[in-house]
Amino acid sequence: MQYGATREGQAELEEKIGYTFSDRALLKQALTHSSYANEIKITKCDNYERLEFLGDAVLELVSSDFLFSEYPDMTEGKLSKLRASLVCETALAYTAHELKLERYFLLGRGEESTGGRNRSAIACDIVEALIGAIYLDSGIEEARKFIFTFILNDIESKQLFYDAKSILQEFVQGRTMGQLHYRVTDERGPEHDKEFCVELSLEQRVVGHGTGHNKKAAEQQAAYQALLLLQKEDGLACT
Repeated sequence: MQYGATREGQAELEEKIGYTFSDRALLKQALTHSSYANEIKITKCDNYERLEFLGDAVLELVSSDFLFSEYPDMTEGKLSKLRASLVCETALAYTAHELKLERYFLLGRGEESTGGRNRSAIACDIVEALIGAIYLDSGIEEARKFIFTFILNDIESKQLFYDAKSILQEFVQGRTMGQLHYRVTDERGPEHDKEFCVELSLEQRVVGHGTGHNKKAAEQQAAYQALLLLQKEDGLACT
């Protein structure tokens, strides 16, 4: 039995997120991928997809309300861009990684064997499903607490991440450091749900790696890694 299906695993996750479910079935459903549901012959409604649909809507409402109140002078376009940086697939997958949610996923054997436990798209979906499950279990305020604690945090870094490619390009050009080159090193997973691995080089030096549901997301992650590295080196060089 996978860890997310055990009472011990569920209790451990509840402690991490600071929320105890009244209905544990909702938590299990939020962690259940369709491949697992199909494998053990349970109804399709018992995988996370419906909860993900609901959680996505709750996340959009809570994040929009927060940004609208927090940035009263920001234009609609900038608010939309900032919200996108906080709730994009890679940002939510990062939240999942921080919580080590991959320990609790319930995956079928086929999905497990093709690397599903480390796939950003699944991690992102399960974060949204968790939000949906908390909302159904206790309502909007508990869902809001989870979103504030784990998603609407460290806004400056997440905004930097969302714009990493363009910021990195400006950084490198402004210092005449050479040419950036993104290279896909691997494609894994089934055709309908691929994950791309990208290596980023500055001239002949590898400065970042990234993975994502598409090439753009993988490149963005690699650019963010590179930007943090080069900014640190630039700061050290100035001291």
